[in-house]
Amino acid sequence: MASDPTKPILRLHPSAPQPRAPGRQAVMRGPQPNSLADQNQRFGAQFRRLTEVLQRDPAGLALRADPAALAPERLLVFEVKGSVAAFARAINNVPGLELIDEEELPGDEDKAPVAYLLVPDLRALLQIESLWRTWVAGRDLPQGFTPWRDVFACLRDLRVWGPADRVQPLDANVLAEEIEGRADDDLVPLEIELVFRASTEAGAINEVTVTNAIRLSGGQLLSRARLDDIAYHAVLAELPVAAIRTVIERGPGSLAGVEPIMHIRPQSVMTEIDANDLLPAAPAPAAAAIAADPILALLDGVPVAGHPLLQPHLNVEDHFGLEPGALVAQRVHGSAMASLIVHGDRNRPEPPLPRRVHCIPVLGDNDRFPLDRLIIDLIYQAVMRMRAGDQPSAPHVIIANISLGNVRRPFYGQLSPWARLLDRLAYRFGILFLVSAGNITSQFPVSAFANRVAFEDANADQRARGVINAVAALVADRRLLSPSETINGLTVGARNLDWVPTAERALARVNVNPYSDLDTVNPSSALGPGFAGSVKPDILMPGAREHLRVVASDESITVAPAGPSRGAGLKVAAPPRPGLENAEGFTNGTSAATALASRTAHRIHDALETTYGLEFLQLTNTQRAVLIKALLVHPARWPNAAAGLVKQLLGPFGQGQASRQKDNIRRFLGYGVYDSDDAVACAVDRATFWCVGSLGRERSVDVLVPIPAALGGQARAHSVSATLAWFTPVVPGRKSYRAVRMKLLDPAEIAGLGVSADAWQPDGNQTNRGTVFTRVWSGAQAAVVAEGMSLRLKIQREPDPASPVDELVPFGLAVTLAMPGEVRLYDQVRDRVQARPAQRAAP
Repeated sequence: MASDPTKPILRLHPSAPQPRAPGRQAVMRGPQPNSLADQNQRFGAQFRRLTEVLQRDPAGLALRADPAALAPERLLVFEVKGSVAAFARAINNVPGLELIDEEELPGDEDKAPVAYLLVPDLRALLQIESLWRTWVAGRDLPQGFTPWRDVFACLRDLRVWGPADRVQPLDANVLAEEIEGRADDDLVPLEIELVFRASTEAGAINEVTVTNAIRLSGGQLLSRARLDDIAYHAVLAELPVAAIRTVIERGPGSLAGVEPIMHIRPQSVMTEIDANDLLPAAPAPAAAAIAADPILALLDGVPVAGHPLLQPHLNVEDHFGLEPGALVAQRVHGSAMASLIVHGDRNRPEPPLPRRVHCIPVLGDNDRFPLDRLIIDLIYQAVMRMRAGDQPSAPHVIIANISLGNVRRPFYGQLSPWARLLDRLAYRFGILFLVSAGNITSQFPVSAFANRVAFEDANADQRARGVINAVAALVADRRLLSPSETINGLTVGARNLDWVPTAERALARVNVNPYSDLDTVNPSSALGPGFAGSVKPDILMPGAREHLRVVASDESITVAPAGPSRGAGLKVAAPPRPGLENAEGFTNGTSAATALASRTAHRIHDALETTYGLEFLQLTNTQRAVLIKALLVHPARWPNAAAGLVKQLLGPFGQGQASRQKDNIRRFLGYGVYDSDDAVACAVDRATFWCVGSLGRERSVDVLVPIPAALGGQARAHSVSATLAWFTPVVPGRKSYRAVRMKLLDPAEIAGLGVSADAWQPDGNQTNRGTVFTRVWSGAQAAVVAEGMSLRLKIQREPDPASPVDELVPFGLAVTLAMPGEVRLYDQVRDRVQARPAQRAAP
């Protein structure tokens, strides 16, 4: 049934902490080896040379999946054939060597999996060489070291860190496109990340070395940033095209050969949005008193702060002086995002938020990243101004909207500095960052249709099948955009949904809705998975019914996402045009979806504040943030039709393939879709509970969930669901990036409730890889419910995979019991968990 705002979410309390339950060790499979003769010919000489190259600083050995915060002059780069799981297992069997967290290793789908071996210890290196020579000679390896045979057999390439690693192929391709046809002395911006040195003096020396190299190449320095929090040190520079060309070629005499440089990349470029089909703005809805103390921040473009839909609702702090350079007519992005956060889709009238939104512009002229600043530095400074120091400008902000992304940094396994920054700030300040997955707006072929007429005339099912197959064929090129791989934040994809009135849908018919009857992700929405194979995007929120336009026809059609319109878009405040002072327009995509997710997060906070007053407000920032995180994901479910179609089309098929089938589904759908009202309130036949707590190392708590008598004895559909969320501390260079892990154990009593693990959800291994753990149990068998019965949910903190984290880590938990049509359910559990009278906050 529909959510009822008079039926608030109910509070539960955790038990006292106790020791965690023991777990089991995962088993890994090895890949197919290359031949012995081929490996000897390719790598024998390289291993002999490694001693000479790397013996200059003996100290220890560690294997990592990401070179961030390591010393690259000591790195061996291992390109592995197939999976690197066997490689990791072998490293773990060598006494005294550190092993990367296994879950962070590259997956089988990566075209060239890479691991990095930090080798400052000569004795360890000689042991590797000795094992290598033994294996090449065809002799048996010493007892306990047999797995090394798989290591040596599965290498694709091995080298010392150098120019090929500083300039990645994707970045080289972007730079090549940027300089094509330009004069040799034209200046092109570059982001140059330096090897981070913990010593500020050593870092300063490195920066001088790099700055001198830039000047010797005919370039100039534009900006710099050093962020110790995430071990990030970078400069923004301009280089002439002639020098860029040598960088692309990875010449040793170019910047690619300068040792203090970690990475060279093209300057970040943000995803753009449109606000089309402008029309006069309808009157703003009447608003109650608006609280001036914001809990939500919008880091985006400069909004049209004087727009009547926005003016009473925004605090704008122009920390970086970007407002004067942003023409009012170009302030599309910030205005649209602010409008969606405050009002939602204006096609669907809703009350505005009761608090102001704190806006810090980080986009400049033409809604682009400033040309003379590093976007990572701007985001860092913005958050520090809000939350740090003696006089923070927005000390109570616990939700931050990042509807931004770098189209030049798709996620291919290694976390971007921007994602690492959000993860660190989330844990440090207790901020839930909501980040757009990114839009892939390039055209793509749809081989199922020979021409436009066939595409238009196909029925809804045929069109959906053709487009899903087309997107799946390009999935490797439709990855998340930085910083949406964030571990602590939530990533939002665009759902094929809007509230355009039926009479206006005809206005979009010049293009084709590929999913007219299917509730699924939009064609342009970037796809998962995330870091360490985590579920991404986390949720899908409405991003308008995205249409496709046919741009070419040959033996098949090529399509591209169409822009938003009155017939297929979300209605938002827009910048003025001549003769149209107060305008509204239409937008779409993952940026818009993220703004709606932020609005929902705010509404969750409002609902809890209204019901529990100071009892809720006096929770720590982090406790409230992780609780909102749990409640925001908790209602999400895979739409059965969309999930079934992906499974049917993409498989894989055969016995034992359920996990891989779910992997394909979650790549498209994340945890799923839902009605935002379900995250805010309960219904007569649905009760949701909330709980917060903290866990120390290897501790657990129990949460008792009251089971209503109405659930028992009825053979009808019902479900139990639970979602756990937390922020993990992150330390650059740590062996395991996700330093704290938690999980929910399957309750022993769950079968007695007539339910079992729902088939339409990510499996336990997939949902256990991020900082959200969610499970759904469903069924239609009659439950056995005793008087006063409770379901015991155990939350536990798993052993820290790297060096121990001593601090208590807060968590948020959401639990729902539902039996559609059973109108006694909510009242029965409410009577057992009767909330104390709310302690109202002072006005």
